Amino acid sequence: MQVLEFVKLKELCYAGSHGMDIMGKEANLFQPARDFLPMIDEVSKALLEVTSGIEGASVEDNKFCVSVHYRNVDEKDWELVARLVNEVLEDFPALKVTNGRMVLEVRPVIDWDKGKAVEFLLQSLGLSDSENVIPIYIGDDRTDEDAFKVLRERNCGYGILVSQVPKETEAFYSLRDPSEVMEFLNSLVRWKKHS
Repeated sequence: MQVLEFVKLKELCYAGSHGMDIMGKEANLFQPARDFLPMIDEVSKALLEVTSGIEGASVEDNKFCVSVHYRNVDEKDWELVARLVNEVLEDFPALKVTNGRMVLEVRPVIDWDKGKAVEFLLQSLGLSDSENVIPIYIGDDRTDEDAFKVLRERNCGYGILVSQVPKETEAFYSLRDPSEVMEFLNSLVRWKKHS
């Protein structure tokens, strides 16, 4: 999992690929889309091939989903990228494509999202009914709304949307950019040290 390699703290639990790859203490806790791995690998290779001639397009294999980034693609070719992705997916009805911020994400059609991953983590870590824990979920994508909604409906914890512009959200709070997220996290650490 890429985030584990980046953060390198083995005592944490990590969730990637929209919560389809959850691991903790060096073991996989839950992978609801495990059976899709060969198919996702095949789609990743096909997407690499069909987008190879489009300058700026990149394909990222995130194990349980494949991201086709078009942020660096000339705007006149955005529609072409989308068409090529959809053409590849015609042969894979068990996968779907969703739009993110300058990215098309291909993932399994299963009843699982970031909100269900939050619920799973709270339950599996024994934190569902804990009075001593305040879950905080920080995200900048539409797909994070499922997690924000879970925290709001459970009336536990806080969702924080990261966005430069005001938008409708299930999150309780917002921060403007990653530097504000860092400032917020540092203030939590300082608060914990002094309490």
